[in-house]
Amino acid sequence: MPKPKIYLETTLFNFYVDEDRGFAHETTILLFNEILEGKYSALTSRIVIDELNAAPGAKRDKMLNLILEYDIPVLETNDEVVRMADLYVRDDIIPARYRTDGLHIAIATVYDLDMVISMNFAHIVKRKTKIGIGSINTLNGYRALEIYSPMEIVENERD
Repeated sequence: MPKPKIYLETTLFNFYVDEDRGFAHETTILLFNEILEGKYSALTSRIVIDELNAAPGAKRDKMLNLILEYDIPVLETNDEVVRMADLYVRDDIIPARYRTDGLHIAIATVYDLDMVISMNFAHIVKRKTKIGIGSINTLNGYRALEIYSPMEIVENERD
């Protein structure tokens, strides 16, 4: 069985380096360990890199280094990604003010990834988004996309 292809959204890098996040920090580290073990094929995007570059110096460097350390390929935005994100906003699945969240989902959709993994519970990991994205994707010839938090997919428990 092929490894699931997962899209790592910006919040995962933030939660990985932010040790004050408690259980969420620990679970994010477990996810990255499972990536290292070869359970998932992880990808991210230029949009994530742009968002990480906006962080303060030391934190920014730690987050960007995770992409290198885990050898995570970076996907580019294209016209189809923009079109799909615009549909998510048009249909009020993603608020216009947070269009970047739609771009994250659209990249995973257009590049035919299996899942988006995020800690963004405001606009990405929520029932309304999952249902709406599934409908829009299907109507536009794409498959419904799975959207999860790391807590929902990590299988290895810490001893």
